Amino acid sequence: MRLKLLSPGEMSEAQKETYDESIAGKRGAPPAPMMAWLNSPEMARHATRLGEVMRFNTIFPAKLSEIAILVTARHWTAHYEWYAHKRLALKGGMDPRIIEDIRDRRTPVFDDPEGRMIYDLAKSLHEGHGVAQGLYDEAVKVLTERGVVEVIGLCGYYTLVSMTLNTFEFGLPEGEVSELA
Repeated sequence: MRLKLLSPGEMSEAQKETYDESIAGKRGAPPAPMMAWLNSPEMARHATRLGEVMRFNTIFPAKLSEIAILVTARHWTAHYEWYAHKRLALKGGMDPRIIEDIRDRRTPVFDDPEGRMIYDLAKSLHEGHGVAQGLYDEAVKVLTERGVVEVIGLCGYYTLVSMTLNTFEFGLPEGEVSELA
């Protein structure tokens, strides 16, 4: 870890307000990257709020939103993000084979068109730096415009998370080994 994470007793008033808001939310605990973001309390406050929206308030159930998150974690080889969201994906009902395929950079076989579209959209955003017209048109048909916006939001927010976790070298919990090479 490149950064000393502050305990609540070491935080400034602004940092403590953001920390307290985060633990009062749906997560019940501060998200790991927020502990780094607290060096910029206002950024931490807004990023954490956006994270709560992306995690809990999109039109997608976890089984689907976690596809975009795992594609992002894999794209960035974000070990901690992968570790955390693999568990959430499994808890949300994602087929373990889909997780393995994303981990191994293979295109998964999906049992629903929404899952496949989220995967294709996330891959295009990360690898193609945008979305071709044909994919966009199909994504709007399958996911709606709101769905397309929210997949972009998931990929963007979790890119910020990945960059933060990678830059500050957040480690995995004791005894855990990364699955990502």
